[in-house]
Amino acid sequence: MRRPTEARQPDPRQPAGWVVAVLVERPGQGPQRRYFAIGEAERARAEWTAVDMAIGLGEAVAASPVQGQEPVEALAGLPPARMTRLGLAPGARRDLGDLRPRRWLSP
Repeated sequence: MRRPTEARQPDPRQPAGWVVAVLVERPGQGPQRRYFAIGEAERARAEWTAVDMAIGLGEAVAASPVQGQEPVEALAGLPPARMTRLGLAPGARRDLGDLRPRRWLSP
């Protein structure tokens, strides 16, 4: 006879969110990265959400790598405690702008 599976608590070290960089192309400028904080534990879902946000802001997302930079790149996972300190709730999304978000990327 099998035991019922117990509800597992999420590992506090596993990412509950991601900082994602999306490479955007602007007329008259070279490609630039735009940064987003996404409160999704699944990396692929966070990357797609960031692309959707960039498109929603009217940005043209690069279709292929440019000068060695990928069009979409998850830069850092955010554990639950870090998300709480930075004010990012699960499922929330935040546009971090064009400048590298050092505060979000530092441990």
